[in-house]
Amino acid sequence: MAEKVKQWARRIKYQAQLDPNFGGEIAAMARGENLFNCIQCGTCSGTCPMSIYMEYTPRRIIALTRAGFKREVLESNTIWLCASCYSCTVECPKKIRITDVMYALKQKAMEEKAYPKHFTIPVMAREFYSIVRGNGRNSEAQLIFRMYLKSNPFIHIKKITLGIRLWLKGRMGLIQSDKIKGRAELRKILDSVEG
Repeated sequence: MAEKVKQWARRIKYQAQLDPNFGGEIAAMARGENLFNCIQCGTCSGTCPMSIYMEYTPRRIIALTRAGFKREVLESNTIWLCASCYSCTVECPKKIRITDVMYALKQKAMEEKAYPKHFTIPVMAREFYSIVRGNGRNSEAQLIFRMYLKSNPFIHIKKITLGIRLWLKGRMGLIQSDKIKGRAELRKILDSVEG
Protein backbone atom coordinates (compact mmCIF):
# COMPACT_ATOMS: atom_id res chain seq x y z
CA MET A 1 0.00 0.00 0.00
CA ALA A 2 2.81 2.41 0.82
CA GLU A 3 4.21 2.01 -2.70
CA LYS A 4 0.77 2.75 -4.17
CA VAL A 5 0.56 5.98 -2.15
CA LYS A 6 4.02 6.99 -3.38
CA GLN A 7 2.96 6.33 -6.98
CA TRP A 8 -0.13 8.54 -6.51
CA ALA A 9 1.99 11.26 -4.92
CA ARG A 10 4.31 11.25 -7.92
CA ARG A 11 1.49 11.53 -10.44
CA ILE A 12 0.58 14.97 -11.63
CA LYS A 13 -3.12 15.72 -11.94
CA TYR A 14 -4.37 18.38 -14.28
CA GLN A 15 -7.50 20.35 -13.54
CA ALA A 16 -9.32 18.65 -16.42
CA GLN A 17 -8.74 15.24 -14.81
CA LEU A 18 -10.51 16.18 -11.58
CA ASP A 19 -14.23 15.95 -10.89
CA PRO A 20 -15.27 19.44 -9.73
CA ASN A 21 -18.71 18.19 -8.63
CA PHE A 22 -17.39 15.35 -6.46
CA GLY A 23 -17.21 17.35 -3.21
CA GLY A 24 -20.73 18.71 -3.58
CA GLU A 25 -22.09 15.28 -4.51
CA ILE A 26 -20.56 13.67 -1.40
CA ALA A 27 -21.74 16.56 0.78
CA ALA A 28 -25.30 16.02 -0.49
CA MET A 29 -25.09 12.27 0.16
CA ALA A 30 -23.88 12.97 3.71
CA ARG A 31 -27.14 14.76 4.54
CA GLY A 32 -25.99 18.12 3.22
CA GLU A 33 -22.77 18.16 5.21
CA ASN A 34 -20.73 21.21 4.29
CA LEU A 35 -17.24 19.91 3.56
CA PHE A 36 -16.22 23.32 2.34
CA ASN A 37 -16.26 24.72 5.90
CA CYS A 38 -13.28 22.51 6.79
CA ILE A 39 -10.28 24.62 7.82
CA GLN A 40 -7.84 21.69 7.47
CA CYS A 41 -6.72 21.95 11.10
CA GLY A 42 -6.00 18.21 11.36
CA THR A 43 -7.97 17.63 14.55
CA CYS A 44 -9.87 14.76 12.90
CA SER A 45 -6.63 13.02 11.95
CA GLY A 46 -5.14 13.59 15.39
CA THR A 47 -8.11 12.01 17.16
CA CYS A 48 -8.67 9.15 14.71
CA PRO A 49 -7.51 5.84 16.24
CA MET A 50 -7.24 4.26 12.79
CA SER A 51 -5.31 7.02 10.99
CA ILE A 52 -1.98 5.24 11.40
CA TYR A 53 -3.31 2.41 9.21
CA MET A 54 -4.87 4.61 6.53
CA GLU A 55 -3.40 5.62 3.18
CA TYR A 56 -4.74 9.12 3.69
CA THR A 57 -5.68 10.71 6.99
CA PRO A 58 -9.28 11.95 7.44
CA ARG A 59 -8.07 15.54 6.95
CA ARG A 60 -6.50 14.59 3.65
CA ILE A 61 -9.60 12.66 2.53
CA ILE A 62 -11.68 15.81 3.09
CA ALA A 63 -9.15 17.89 1.11
CA LEU A 64 -9.01 15.37 -1.75
CA THR A 65 -12.80 15.08 -1.87
CA ARG A 66 -13.26 18.85 -2.03
CA ALA A 67 -10.60 19.14 -4.74
CA GLY A 68 -12.26 16.47 -6.90
CA PHE A 69 -9.75 13.60 -6.60
CA LYS A 70 -12.58 11.11 -6.97
CA ARG A 71 -10.59 8.07 -8.07
CA GLU A 72 -7.90 8.45 -5.39
CA VAL A 73 -10.49 8.79 -2.63
CA LEU A 74 -12.83 5.98 -3.71
CA GLU A 75 -10.04 3.49 -4.44
CA SER A 76 -8.19 4.09 -1.18
CA ASN A 77 -8.51 1.84 1.85
CA THR A 78 -9.02 4.83 4.16
CA ILE A 79 -12.80 5.02 3.93
CA TRP A 80 -13.08 1.30 4.71
CA LEU A 81 -10.88 1.53 7.80
CA CYS A 82 -13.05 4.18 9.47
CA ALA A 83 -14.13 2.66 12.80
CA SER A 84 -17.23 4.90 13.04
CA CYS A 85 -16.18 5.96 16.53
CA TYR A 86 -17.21 9.58 15.82
CA SER A 87 -14.17 11.01 17.64
CA CYS A 88 -13.40 13.14 14.56
CA THR A 89 -16.96 14.45 14.47
CA VAL A 90 -17.00 15.24 18.20
CA GLU A 91 -13.69 17.11 18.11
CA CYS A 92 -14.15 18.99 14.82
CA PRO A 93 -14.10 22.74 15.55
CA LYS A 94 -16.34 23.36 12.51
CA LYS A 95 -18.82 20.61 13.54
CA ILE A 96 -18.39 18.68 10.29
CA ARG A 97 -19.82 15.16 10.56
CA ILE A 98 -16.78 13.45 9.08
CA THR A 99 -18.07 9.96 9.89
CA ASP A 100 -21.16 10.65 7.76
CA VAL A 101 -18.85 11.77 4.96
CA MET A 102 -16.94 8.47 5.25
CA TYR A 103 -20.25 6.56 4.98
CA ALA A 104 -21.18 8.57 1.88
CA LEU A 105 -17.79 7.80 0.34
CA LYS A 106 -18.25 4.08 1.04
CA GLN A 107 -21.67 4.17 -0.56
CA LYS A 108 -20.31 5.96 -3.62
CA ALA A 109 -17.40 3.52 -3.91
CA MET A 110 -19.82 0.58 -3.84
CA GLU A 111 -22.11 2.21 -6.41
CA GLU A 112 -19.22 2.75 -8.78
CA LYS A 113 -17.41 -0.49 -7.86
CA ALA A 114 -14.33 1.62 -7.19
CA TYR A 115 -13.22 0.02 -3.93
CA PRO A 116 -9.98 -2.01 -3.75
CA LYS A 117 -10.65 -5.41 -5.35
CA HIS A 118 -10.65 -8.40 -2.99
CA PHE A 119 -10.63 -6.04 -0.01
CA THR A 120 -12.65 -7.87 2.62
CA ILE A 121 -14.66 -4.98 4.12
CA PRO A 122 -16.70 -3.90 1.05
CA VAL A 123 -17.28 -7.54 0.12
CA MET A 124 -18.59 -8.20 3.63
CA ALA A 125 -20.86 -5.14 3.51
CA ARG A 126 -22.37 -6.19 0.17
CA GLU A 127 -22.88 -9.82 1.28
CA PHE A 128 -24.36 -8.80 4.65
CA TYR A 129 -26.93 -6.66 2.84
CA SER A 130 -27.71 -9.49 0.43
CA ILE A 131 -28.30 -12.01 3.25
CA VAL A 132 -30.43 -9.64 5.32
CA ARG A 133 -32.45 -8.66 2.25
CA GLY A 134 -33.15 -12.32 1.50
CA ASN A 135 -33.75 -13.68 5.01
CA GLY A 136 -34.47 -10.68 7.19
CA ARG A 137 -31.66 -11.79 9.48
CA ASN A 138 -27.94 -12.30 9.24
CA SER A 139 -26.31 -15.72 9.20
CA GLU A 140 -22.73 -15.46 10.43
CA ALA A 141 -21.58 -18.71 8.83
CA GLN A 142 -23.12 -17.83 5.48
CA LEU A 143 -21.67 -14.31 5.66
CA ILE A 144 -18.18 -15.55 6.49
CA PHE A 145 -18.28 -18.22 3.79
CA ARG A 146 -19.41 -15.73 1.11
CA MET A 147 -16.96 -13.08 2.25
CA TYR A 148 -13.97 -15.41 2.19
CA LEU A 149 -14.99 -16.97 -1.11
CA LYS A 150 -15.43 -13.60 -2.84
CA SER A 151 -12.39 -11.83 -1.40
CA ASN A 152 -9.32 -14.05 -1.27
CA PRO A 153 -10.06 -17.53 0.10
CA PHE A 154 -6.43 -18.57 0.35
CA ILE A 155 -5.40 -15.95 2.90
CA HIS A 156 -8.31 -16.97 5.14
CA ILE A 157 -7.53 -20.70 5.32
CA LYS A 158 -5.64 -20.23 8.60
CA LYS A 159 -8.88 -18.95 10.18
CA ILE A 160 -10.72 -22.25 9.70
CA THR A 161 -9.65 -23.48 13.14
CA LEU A 162 -11.22 -20.40 14.74
CA GLY A 163 -14.48 -21.10 12.89
CA ILE A 164 -14.49 -24.71 14.05
CA ARG A 165 -13.87 -23.65 17.66
CA LEU A 166 -16.74 -21.13 17.47
CA TRP A 167 -19.03 -23.80 16.02
CA LEU A 168 -18.08 -26.36 18.71
CA LYS A 169 -18.78 -23.82 21.46
CA GLY A 170 -22.19 -23.04 19.95
CA ARG A 171 -21.22 -19.46 19.11
CA MET A 172 -21.83 -19.87 15.37
CA GLY A 173 -24.27 -22.06 13.46
CA LEU A 174 -23.63 -23.65 10.10
CA ILE A 175 -27.05 -23.15 8.53
CA GLN A 176 -29.58 -20.34 8.47
CA SER A 177 -32.80 -21.84 9.74
CA ASP A 178 -34.73 -18.83 10.98
CA LYS A 179 -36.19 -16.32 8.58
CA ILE A 180 -38.50 -13.50 9.46
CA LYS A 181 -42.10 -13.29 8.39
CA GLY A 182 -42.87 -10.55 5.91
CA ARG A 183 -39.63 -10.72 3.93
CA ALA A 184 -41.43 -9.23 0.91
CA GLU A 185 -42.34 -6.15 2.99
CA LEU A 186 -38.73 -5.83 4.15
CA ARG A 187 -37.54 -5.92 0.53
CA LYS A 188 -40.02 -3.16 -0.36
CA ILE A 189 -38.68 -1.02 2.46
CA LEU A 190 -35.06 -1.62 1.41
CA ASP A 191 -35.89 -0.94 -2.24
CA SER A 192 -37.58 2.37 -1.31
CA VAL A 193 -34.48 3.44 0.62
CA GLU A 194 -32.19 2.52 -2.28
CA GLY A 195 -34.27 4.34 -4.90
